[in-house]
Amino acid sequence: MALIGTLRNKMTKWVVGFVAVAISAFVLNDLFGNGPTAVFGNENNVGEIGGSDISLKEYQDAIQERENNYIMNFGRQPGDRERPLLQQQAWEYLIAQKAIKPEFERVGVRVTADEIWDMIQGKNIDEGVKNSFLDSAGNFDRARLMQFIEESEAVPTDPNLYAMWQQGNYRWNTFKRDMELGRERIKYENLLIKSNYVTKAEAERDYHKQNDVAEAKYLYVPFFAISDSAITVTDSDLRAYYDRTKARYKAEQMRNLNYVAFSIEASAADSLQIREDLKTLAEGFKTAVDDSLYASTNTEGNEPFTKYTPSTLPTMLATQKENLTAGMVFGPFLDGGSYKVVKIVKAGRDTVGTARASHILIRWDDESEAAKKTAKEKARKILAEIKGGASFAEKAREHGTDGSASQGGDLGSFSSGGMVKPFEDAVFGAKKTGVLADVVETQFGYHLIDVTEVVDYTSYSVATIEYAITASEETQNAAFLKAQTFAADLSGVKEFADRAKEQNLAVNQANNIRTNDRRLNDLGDARQVITWLFRDGKVGKVSEVYELTSDYIVAVMTSETNDGVRSFESVKEEITQAVRNELKGKKIIETLKAKTGTLEELAKEFGTDATVGSSSDLKFNSNTIPSIGLDPVAVGKIFALENGKRSEPFAGENGVVVAELQNKTIAPAIGDYTMFKTQLQQSLDGRSSLGIAEAIKESAGIQDKRYKFF
Repeated sequence: MALIGTLRNKMTKWVVGFVAVAISAFVLNDLFGNGPTAVFGNENNVGEIGGSDISLKEYQDAIQERENNYIMNFGRQPGDRERPLLQQQAWEYLIAQKAIKPEFERVGVRVTADEIWDMIQGKNIDEGVKNSFLDSAGNFDRARLMQFIEESEAVPTDPNLYAMWQQGNYRWNTFKRDMELGRERIKYENLLIKSNYVTKAEAERDYHKQNDVAEAKYLYVPFFAISDSAITVTDSDLRAYYDRTKARYKAEQMRNLNYVAFSIEASAADSLQIREDLKTLAEGFKTAVDDSLYASTNTEGNEPFTKYTPSTLPTMLATQKENLTAGMVFGPFLDGGSYKVVKIVKAGRDTVGTARASHILIRWDDESEAAKKTAKEKARKILAEIKGGASFAEKAREHGTDGSASQGGDLGSFSSGGMVKPFEDAVFGAKKTGVLADVVETQFGYHLIDVTEVVDYTSYSVATIEYAITASEETQNAAFLKAQTFAADLSGVKEFADRAKEQNLAVNQANNIRTNDRRLNDLGDARQVITWLFRDGKVGKVSEVYELTSDYIVAVMTSETNDGVRSFESVKEEITQAVRNELKGKKIIETLKAKTGTLEELAKEFGTDATVGSSSDLKFNSNTIPSIGLDPVAVGKIFALENGKRSEPFAGENGVVVAELQNKTIAPAIGDYTMFKTQLQQSLDGRSSLGIAEAIKESAGIQDKRYKFF
């Protein structure tokens, strides 16, 4: 049964992640939901996939299966951080079953039993299988795999072994099922991707995009050359722009809210009470027989018993390390957001020493004796300068060749085994602080060493009782009552703002919230508020009081955007600058068309804002132009010109351009365009893979309403 343990220890992470990897090749990770389960009216559907309603029970069953798997793999219940991932994996699994597998079946894609056998123990063993059965040298061990398969098929009669066998067998069957799905996915993708084809003409065109060169001169007049006040943007201008470009403003379901936060902070009285409680514990600490037991029983911290070196002692103890003896109790003292009481359990000599040093590393250029000799001579010359009075830190900044140079060579404190042996021996062998008499050679180069703290083998065993400074129940109740009073009989965005103003409370905004979001600004996990927003919220409705990590929250929904194209009113402010730039561009073009002369003469019409630039190495596949920046339109316009010709003024990305093509060099034809064809083919195949995912998702008609429950 030993190999059951192998599957548990080495295969667990690969198997757990396999479903997500296989399915996410088809399903983008922008699906919704997560959070604690809730009941919502009489509706029990969490969404629709491929025309099938997904019931709450079906989804919960899929979640439970993944949670059970997690428990078997890691030996504990999933926490708050893991649950959202498991819930997402469950949703992706349902998409695979309801939308993806039917596509496989529709076109006749299937994986036979012989293929599964071949992937597990035949000539084409899956990499996941190989990586799960490695020998001590890291090589695939077929014998161990075959032994495991044999054991997995033999049901043990010993009741003590049966549960372990059952867990391993469950993982193995899950792995085989997911491996089959992965192979089906590859076959389905290949049916479509292998139909891609790049012609010779396309490859030749790509060759010229990469190699044809244009030499050009151009005038660039940025839109800001005309002030905003000189342009009047009307509603009809905005409406015309919106109607022309509304395809850009597709939106998913989003909502906005305002909220007031009532901080749950410890009061001065709370802090004082915690300090008094620790004073009492400190008295008990002094007479405790079992210090570590007393500390672990009474502390809220994670480290009730710790071993320190002189360099790692907490600040409170480091200032008194010369006087630390067993039995001494310190505190309560403030350390960050906690009060602590510590007791020295033991202070004595250890086998591990700690020292501190600075160094200057001089590397050699290569492994030759000549290079090493040159490096050593340089190191000794610098050492002589330091002995003559030069600053070690300044010389480290000037000559050091590793990351410590910027710190004046300071390496900080390090313990036995923390440095390469020749370096450590030199530092630990020093009897006093100061610069060592000669350089030290290691595999990295030659080191000049300044011992700033000689080795110390002292260690301290310390027991710690820690209480975080948190709000008392009375303080929390007071904050909750304040929040509840604010929310009482409150309705409407304006009334919400008015009451907040009356009570001198800040109103915060959180906009463009999506159904799968978990955070609100800097409030941390606010999933319960977001669930309310999409489940019960409507414009003007005020929420109940929600408790987050360190705040009570009362929110009001201010607006919403549904799936589809955003309304004109919702994008009006957003598009105003774009329309203003369009109008500026027209005005600049009119001015330029009315003038004649060189580009430099035209530039004078706009003062210092206009620039004349040039490029002697402009490529068609480039989207940027020196002094203009990103402007693919301008690149295309330049390559469309004939040698010696000037373009009409045209609006680009950020301003108006007038271009003169001085010369265009067409790359000579080559006999073989295979390299360019291969590049295009790889790019096309990559885009096709993503396109398949999008197409399946779109055709499945996925409606995700998990936000009503999670």
